[in-house]
Amino acid sequence: MWARILNTILGLWVMVAPGIFNFSEAATDNGHIVGPVIVTFSVIAYWEATLSLRKWNYPLAVWLLLAPWILSYTNTIAIISDMTVGILVIIFASVSGDVKKSYGGGWASLWQKNPDHIQKAKN
Repeated sequence: MWARILNTILGLWVMVAPGIFNFSEAATDNGHIVGPVIVTFSVIAYWEATLSLRKWNYPLAVWLLLAPWILSYTNTIAIISDMTVGILVIIFASVSGDVKKSYGGGWASLWQKNPDHIQKAKN
């Protein structure tokens, strides 16, 4: 849980840093697009049933590592900020949580012989 909270904070940082440090337009737009998506995936992954969504932050983190060169950032602080956040998001998204219960079962549960919920309904 702590790793998802830190990723949420990092996503918020990506959103507010352009206003604090006066980033270029490209870096500002990038932060305003990527930051909320990092926050979204991090918050959704707070719960056990949706824990796997933490991995959806990997492509966003990789984008933060590549964006300074693809978008030609002109501000060194923007480059350092995005690179640092990208590395940290990868690290924190890799931290798995404890899963205490099994949720759902996917499509395979539809073809199970005598699933628990049907067995209980018959009794």
